[in-house]
Amino acid sequence: MNNRALRADILLFVTAAIWGFAFVAQRVGMDHVGPLTFNGIRFALGGLALIPLALRLEKNRAATYTPAGARRIGLGGIALGVVLFFGASLQQAGLAGPQLAVFGLDASTAGKAGFITGLYVVLVPICGLFLRERPGWGTWLGAVIAVVGMYLLSVTADLSVAFGDLLVLVSALFWTTHVLLVGKISPGMDAADAVKLSIVQFLACAALSLVVAFPTEPVAMGSILDAGIPILYGGFMSVGIAYTLQIVAQRDAPSAHAAIIMSLEAVFAAIGGCVMLDETLTVRALIGCGLMLAGMVLSQLKP
Repeated sequence: MNNRALRADILLFVTAAIWGFAFVAQRVGMDHVGPLTFNGIRFALGGLALIPLALRLEKNRAATYTPAGARRIGLGGIALGVVLFFGASLQQAGLAGPQLAVFGLDASTAGKAGFITGLYVVLVPICGLFLRERPGWGTWLGAVIAVVGMYLLSVTADLSVAFGDLLVLVSALFWTTHVLLVGKISPGMDAADAVKLSIVQFLACAALSLVVAFPTEPVAMGSILDAGIPILYGGFMSVGIAYTLQIVAQRDAPSAHAAIIMSLEAVFAAIGGCVMLDETLTVRALIGCGLMLAGMVLSQLKP
C-alpha cells in the first residue's frame, strides 16, 4: 500500500469514527429537543460548514459548470434533500427515547441504530436489481448473514421488537434510495460540484425539517441551547468535517477499502453507546452485531 492509499484509509477510519459517535450525539440530543428540530439545525449547520470548501474547490477548478450543470445540482440536490429528510427523520425518531416513552414505546439504542442503519451497505446492491445491476454471490450471502444478525440484535427472546428499531430499519431503506439516487445524479461531477450538490441537499433537508418541526414540536431557544453540544457535533463534525474527509480520502482509497472501513461506523456507534451512554448489549445482541458486520464486509469483498 502506498503512502497516499494509507493516508486515505486513515482518514476514512477517522470519518467512520466521527459518524459512529454521532449516534451518541443524536441520542443525547433527544433529551432536549424533538427529532425534526435537531435535524433541521444540524443539517443547516452542516450545509453552511461546507460552503468554504465549495468556494475553495471552485477557485481551484479549471472551468465553471454550465447552466445545465447548475440545474442538475439544484434539482438533484432538492431531490436528494427530500429523501435525506425522510431517512434522517425516521432514524432520529427511532432514537427519540423521551418522545417515544410518552406513547409507551421503546427507542433504539445508539449501538443498535448504528448497525441497523449500516444495512444499506447490503441493501444498495440488492436494490440495484431494479436498475438491471447484477450483484454477486457475496452480496446475497452477506445479506442473509446480516438479516440473521439483525434478528439476533433487534428481536428479543420473547419475540418483541423495539418500535425505535423498526423506525431505524425503515430509515435504512431511505438511505439505500439516497445512495442509488446519488449514483444517478452525480456521474461526471468533479469535487466542486459534488460539494455543491451536498450543500443543496443538506439545506433542503434542513428547511423541510424546520418547516415540519414548528407546527409539530415545541421549539424553544432554551431547549436548543441545552442540546447545543450534540447539535454542534452532528452539524459540524458529522456533516461538515466528516464529509470533507470522505471527499479527500476517497480520491486515493481503493473502493473495497473505503466500503469496508466505512462499515466500521456501526462498531464505533456501539462503542460510543457503551462508553458514553452506559448502553449494554447481551451476548445474543453482540453475536448479532458480529454477524451484521460480517455480512456488510462480505458484501463488499465479493460484490
